Parts: sequence; C-alpha cells; structure tokens
Amino acid sequence: MDKLKSVLSGEEARRDDRTVLETVNEASTLGWTTRIKGFVACFVVGGACTLLGVCLLFLPRIGLTLFIVFYTFGNICALGSTMFLMGPLKQLKRMCDKTRALATAIMITCLVLTLCAAFWWKNFGLALLFCILQVLSFAWYSLSYIPCVREAIMRMLAVCMR
Repeated sequence: MDKLKSVLSGEEARRDDRTVLETVNEASTLGWTTRIKGFVACFVVGGACTLLGVCLLFLPRIGLTLFIVFYTFGNICALGSTMFLMGPLKQLKRMCDKTRALATAIMITCLVLTLCAAFWWKNFGLALLFCILQVLSFAWYSLSYIPCVREAIMRMLAVCMR
C-alpha cells in the first residue's frame, strides 16, 4: 500500500533520480546515541587492531605480516568510525573537499600499497615505509578538521627550516 501511495503522490519519481550514495545516506537514520555508540565501537576496534598489530610485530616469521594486516585494518576502522557521526555521504564529500583531497588520496593509496607490498611484492621494508606514510597522511587528514592547525604547522616548519 505504501508503494502505491508513493507512486500516486509522485514520490516514486523523485526516488528514481537519486544516486546510490544518497540512498545509503537516507537509509542511515540512526539516532544520535546510536551514532555515538557506533563511532566509539568502531574507533575502539580500530585502536585495538592497531595496538594488536604492534604487539604482533615481534613474533618470529609472521609478525610483520600480521602487523601490516592489523595495522591497516585498524586505520580503516578508525576512518570508518567517523561515518557514524556524519553519515556516509557527508563523510565521503568531506573527504573529497579541496582541503582534504590530497591527504585522502595519499592515505587510501598508502593503505592499498601497504597490503600490496606485504602480500604481492613480499617487500616488508617497503610495507613498513607505507605504514609510516599511512600514519603521516592519516594525521594530516585528521588535522584538516581542526581550523588553522595545518597552516600553523606549515608556518612552524617554515620557521624551523630557516
């Protein structure tokens, strides 16, 4: 019956021109407390995976591989946790803003290259380099949400370089 009402009222025509991201965003009608709980849970899982990866680093033979997997998964969870607060569409739009686009591209590229270096190329030195770049790009991306901090860091670095 709801389907018939939406077709007769013209709402169905408006639904057809929506993108997939808009549909997903509209489907995420979580309450504020549920969003906070989801954010905290996802962030804690990400932090725990990152910490577990660091602890597993010292295992013989498979330690570095486990570190790379858990560390990368932890970063993905930490990044995904913010989607609970803003919603997926708004988060993706903010990730692609001109102030964050480069940091986002570098961060995602480093996430993929870390896994490629570990599993495909079997070059663990390169994988560790990409892990370090993950940290730096994730920090630079995160700092973009705090007004004027990145500019202050750039000025401070410029002063230190003189």
